[in-house]
Amino acid sequence: MPHLTSTTPGTATTGVRTGFGIPGYAHPLVAPAEWGELTRPGTPLHWVVLNVSSGPGACPDPYCLEAAGRLRNMGVRVLGHLDAAYGARAFGELISEAHRYLDWYRADGFLLDRCPTGGTALPEVRRTVSTLREIRDGAHVVLGHGTHPHPGYAELADQLVTFSGPWSDYRWSQVAEWTADHPPERFCHFVHSVPRGHLDEALRIARWQGASTIYITDRTDRGGRTDPWETMPGYWDEIVSRIGTGVSE
Repeated sequence: MPHLTSTTPGTATTGVRTGFGIPGYAHPLVAPAEWGELTRPGTPLHWVVLNVSSGPGACPDPYCLEAAGRLRNMGVRVLGHLDAAYGARAFGELISEAHRYLDWYRADGFLLDRCPTGGTALPEVRRTVSTLREIRDGAHVVLGHGTHPHPGYAELADQLVTFSGPWSDYRWSQVAEWTADHPPERFCHFVHSVPRGHLDEALRIARWQGASTIYITDRTDRGGRTDPWETMPGYWDEIVSRIGTGVSE
Protein backbone atom coordinates (compact mmCIF):
# COMPACT_ATOMS: atom_id res chain seq x y z
CA MET A 1 0.00 0.00 0.00
CA PRO A 2 1.39 3.45 -0.83
CA HIS A 3 1.14 4.79 2.71
CA LEU A 4 3.03 1.91 4.28
CA THR A 5 6.80 2.02 3.87
CA SER A 6 7.70 0.57 7.26
CA THR A 7 5.75 -1.50 9.74
CA THR A 8 8.10 -0.83 12.63
CA PRO A 9 6.41 2.27 14.12
CA GLY A 10 2.95 0.74 14.16
CA THR A 11 4.10 -2.50 15.72
CA ALA A 12 6.22 -1.03 18.50
CA THR A 13 5.08 -2.02 21.98
CA THR A 14 5.01 1.08 24.17
CA GLY A 15 1.96 0.68 26.40
CA VAL A 16 0.63 4.01 25.08
CA ARG A 17 -2.88 3.76 23.65
CA THR A 18 -4.09 5.77 20.70
CA GLY A 19 -5.75 8.98 21.84
CA PHE A 20 -6.75 12.44 20.73
CA GLY A 21 -4.69 15.57 20.44
CA ILE A 22 -7.21 18.37 20.01
CA PRO A 23 -5.64 21.01 17.69
CA GLY A 24 -7.80 23.78 19.19
CA TYR A 25 -11.56 24.23 19.13
CA ALA A 26 -13.17 27.63 18.67
CA HIS A 27 -13.46 29.91 21.69
CA PRO A 28 -15.48 28.25 24.50
CA LEU A 29 -18.10 30.99 24.26
CA VAL A 30 -18.65 30.10 20.59
CA ALA A 31 -18.23 26.33 20.94
CA PRO A 32 -19.44 25.41 24.46
CA ALA A 33 -20.69 21.97 23.37
CA GLU A 34 -17.28 21.03 21.97
CA TRP A 35 -15.41 22.03 25.12
CA GLY A 36 -18.04 20.41 27.32
CA GLU A 37 -17.77 17.13 25.41
CA LEU A 38 -14.05 16.94 26.18
CA THR A 39 -14.82 16.54 29.87
CA ARG A 40 -16.92 13.41 29.33
CA PRO A 41 -15.37 10.63 31.45
CA GLY A 42 -13.51 8.04 29.44
CA THR A 43 -12.70 10.29 26.47
CA PRO A 44 -9.18 9.22 25.36
CA LEU A 45 -7.42 12.60 25.42
CA HIS A 46 -3.67 13.04 25.27
CA TRP A 47 -3.85 16.84 25.25
CA VAL A 48 -5.97 19.82 24.22
CA VAL A 49 -4.67 23.03 22.64
CA LEU A 50 -5.92 26.36 23.97
CA ASN A 51 -5.88 29.16 21.40
CA VAL A 52 -7.61 32.17 22.93
CA SER A 53 -7.21 34.77 20.20
CA SER A 54 -4.46 33.78 17.77
CA GLY A 55 -2.43 33.18 20.91
CA PRO A 56 -3.05 33.85 24.61
CA GLY A 57 -4.88 37.14 24.02
CA ALA A 58 -4.28 40.50 25.69
CA CYS A 59 -5.72 39.60 29.10
CA PRO A 60 -7.05 36.53 30.93
CA ASP A 61 -10.28 35.26 29.41
CA PRO A 62 -12.80 33.92 31.96
CA TYR A 63 -14.35 31.41 29.54
CA CYS A 64 -10.95 29.98 28.63
CA LEU A 65 -9.90 29.93 32.27
CA GLU A 66 -12.95 27.83 33.11
CA ALA A 67 -12.51 25.46 30.15
CA ALA A 68 -8.81 24.95 30.81
CA GLY A 69 -9.41 24.48 34.53
CA ARG A 70 -11.99 21.74 34.00
CA LEU A 71 -9.63 19.81 31.75
CA ARG A 72 -6.64 20.19 34.04
CA ASN A 73 -8.74 19.03 37.01
CA MET A 74 -9.40 15.85 35.02
CA GLY A 75 -5.69 15.30 34.47
CA VAL A 76 -5.72 16.36 30.80
CA ARG A 77 -2.77 18.39 29.53
CA VAL A 78 -3.67 21.86 28.23
CA LEU A 79 -1.17 23.24 25.71
CA GLY A 80 -0.79 26.88 24.76
CA HIS A 81 -0.87 27.62 21.02
CA LEU A 82 2.23 29.42 19.72
CA ASP A 83 2.38 30.29 16.02
CA ALA A 84 5.97 30.03 14.77
CA ALA A 85 4.84 31.14 11.27
CA TYR A 86 7.48 28.85 9.74
CA GLY A 87 10.26 30.78 11.46
CA ALA A 88 8.97 34.31 10.82
CA ARG A 89 7.98 35.01 14.45
CA ALA A 90 10.61 36.53 16.70
CA PHE A 91 11.94 34.45 19.56
CA GLY A 92 10.98 37.12 22.10
CA GLU A 93 7.38 37.24 20.89
CA LEU A 94 6.93 33.49 21.27
CA ILE A 95 8.42 33.40 24.76
CA SER A 96 6.33 36.39 25.85
CA GLU A 97 3.17 34.58 24.71
CA ALA A 98 4.31 31.42 26.47
CA HIS A 99 4.68 33.34 29.73
CA ARG A 100 1.11 34.64 29.41
CA TYR A 101 -0.21 31.10 28.87
CA LEU A 102 1.61 30.02 32.01
CA ASP A 103 0.63 33.00 34.15
CA TRP A 104 -3.03 33.06 33.13
CA TYR A 105 -3.94 29.46 32.24
CA ARG A 106 -1.25 27.35 33.94
CA ALA A 107 -0.46 25.67 30.63
CA ASP A 108 1.13 22.23 30.80
CA GLY A 109 3.10 22.79 27.62
CA PHE A 110 2.91 24.22 24.13
CA LEU A 111 2.09 23.45 20.53
CA LEU A 112 4.58 25.32 18.37
CA ASP A 113 2.37 25.50 15.31
CA ARG A 114 3.62 26.06 11.76
CA CYS A 115 7.06 25.01 12.90
CA PRO A 116 9.89 25.12 10.33
CA THR A 117 10.88 21.78 8.81
CA GLY A 118 14.35 22.34 7.36
CA GLY A 119 17.67 21.61 8.99
CA THR A 120 18.83 25.24 8.88
CA ALA A 121 16.10 26.25 11.35
CA LEU A 122 17.06 23.59 13.91
CA PRO A 123 19.26 25.83 16.10
CA GLU A 124 16.55 28.49 16.51
CA VAL A 125 13.82 25.95 17.22
CA ARG A 126 16.16 24.24 19.71
CA ARG A 127 16.64 27.60 21.42
CA THR A 128 12.89 28.15 21.61
CA VAL A 129 12.12 24.67 22.92
CA SER A 130 14.93 24.85 25.51
CA THR A 131 13.58 28.16 26.79
CA LEU A 132 10.02 26.81 26.97
CA ARG A 133 11.29 23.96 29.13
CA GLU A 134 13.17 26.43 31.34
CA ILE A 135 10.14 28.59 32.04
CA ARG A 136 7.81 25.63 32.55
CA ASP A 137 9.33 22.63 34.28
CA GLY A 138 8.08 19.42 32.69
CA ALA A 139 6.55 21.22 29.71
CA HIS A 140 5.04 18.94 27.06
CA VAL A 141 6.23 20.39 23.75
CA VAL A 142 4.68 19.49 20.40
CA LEU A 143 6.17 20.76 17.14
CA GLY A 144 3.41 21.32 14.59
CA HIS A 145 5.26 20.80 11.31
CA GLY A 146 2.31 19.27 9.49
CA THR A 147 4.69 17.15 7.42
CA HIS A 148 7.81 15.07 8.00
CA PRO A 149 10.60 17.47 9.00
CA HIS A 150 14.34 17.02 9.18
CA PRO A 151 14.88 14.05 11.54
CA GLY A 152 16.86 16.23 13.94
CA TYR A 153 13.61 17.77 15.23
CA ALA A 154 12.72 14.47 16.87
CA GLU A 155 15.45 15.13 19.43
CA LEU A 156 13.97 18.49 20.47
CA ALA A 157 10.33 17.86 21.39
CA ASP A 158 8.06 15.34 23.03
CA GLN A 159 5.97 14.95 19.86
CA LEU A 160 5.98 15.98 16.21
CA VAL A 161 2.90 16.58 14.06
CA THR A 162 4.07 14.83 10.91
CA PHE A 163 0.78 15.11 9.02
CA SER A 164 -1.83 17.86 9.02
CA GLY A 165 -4.12 18.08 6.03
CA PRO A 166 -7.00 16.60 4.05
CA TRP A 167 -8.02 12.99 3.66
CA SER A 168 -7.35 13.20 -0.08
CA ASP A 169 -3.63 13.54 0.74
CA TYR A 170 -3.55 11.33 3.82
CA ARG A 171 -4.92 8.21 2.16
CA TRP A 172 -1.93 8.17 -0.20
CA SER A 173 0.66 9.50 2.23
CA GLN A 174 3.96 7.81 3.02
CA VAL A 175 5.75 7.68 6.33
CA ALA A 176 9.39 8.80 6.43
CA GLU A 177 11.75 5.90 7.06
CA TRP A 178 13.54 7.66 9.93
CA THR A 179 10.36 7.55 12.04
CA ALA A 180 10.96 3.80 12.49
CA ASP A 181 13.65 4.74 15.03
CA HIS A 182 11.02 6.24 17.35
CA PRO A 183 7.93 4.84 19.11
CA PRO A 184 4.37 5.84 18.08
CA GLU A 185 3.84 8.20 21.02
CA ARG A 186 6.31 10.59 19.39
CA PHE A 187 4.03 11.35 16.42
CA CYS A 188 0.68 13.08 15.80
CA HIS A 189 -1.58 13.13 12.75
CA PHE A 190 -4.37 15.67 12.11
CA VAL A 191 -6.66 14.73 9.23
CA HIS A 192 -9.69 16.67 8.03
CA SER A 193 -12.37 16.03 5.38
CA VAL A 194 -12.56 12.31 6.24
CA PRO A 195 -15.94 10.86 5.18
CA ARG A 196 -17.63 8.61 7.71
CA GLY A 197 -17.27 5.65 5.37
CA HIS A 198 -13.46 6.02 5.43
CA LEU A 199 -13.07 6.44 9.17
CA ASP A 200 -11.80 2.90 9.75
CA GLU A 201 -9.28 3.27 6.93
CA ALA A 202 -7.99 6.56 8.37
CA LEU A 203 -7.55 4.98 11.80
CA ARG A 204 -5.66 2.05 10.27
CA ILE A 205 -3.31 4.38 8.38
CA ALA A 206 -2.51 6.25 11.57
CA ARG A 207 -1.71 2.98 13.31
CA TRP A 208 0.35 1.59 10.43
CA GLN A 209 2.32 4.81 10.13
CA GLY A 210 3.01 4.84 13.85
CA ALA A 211 1.09 7.85 15.19
CA SER A 212 -0.56 7.32 18.57
CA THR A 213 -1.93 10.87 18.93
CA ILE A 214 -4.54 11.69 16.29
CA TYR A 215 -7.41 13.96 15.37
CA ILE A 216 -9.72 12.92 12.54
CA THR A 217 -12.71 14.96 11.43
CA ASP A 218 -15.25 15.21 8.63
CA ARG A 219 -15.07 19.02 8.77
CA THR A 220 -13.42 20.66 5.76
CA ASP A 221 -11.35 23.77 5.23
CA ARG A 222 -13.51 24.90 2.28
CA GLY A 223 -10.49 25.57 0.15
CA GLY A 224 -8.58 27.25 2.95
CA ARG A 225 -11.42 29.60 3.92
CA THR A 226 -12.29 27.95 7.25
CA ASP A 227 -10.51 26.17 10.11
CA PRO A 228 -11.55 22.49 10.02
CA TRP A 229 -10.41 21.96 13.63
CA GLU A 230 -12.70 24.54 15.25
CA THR A 231 -15.75 22.30 15.53
CA MET A 232 -16.28 18.71 16.56
CA PRO A 233 -16.59 16.00 13.87
CA GLY A 234 -20.10 14.80 13.12
CA TYR A 235 -19.07 11.25 14.08
CA TRP A 236 -17.46 12.22 17.40
CA ASP A 237 -19.31 9.60 19.45
CA GLU A 238 -18.37 6.92 16.95
CA ILE A 239 -14.68 7.74 16.86
CA VAL A 240 -14.50 8.06 20.65
CA SER A 241 -16.01 4.60 20.92
CA ARG A 242 -13.56 3.10 18.42
CA ILE A 243 -10.48 4.71 19.96
CA GLY A 244 -11.63 3.77 23.44
CA THR A 245 -11.79 0.09 22.53
CA GLY A 246 -8.57 0.10 20.48
CA VAL A 247 -7.90 0.73 16.81
CA SER A 248 -8.69 -2.20 14.54
CA GLU A 249 -5.79 -3.84 12.79
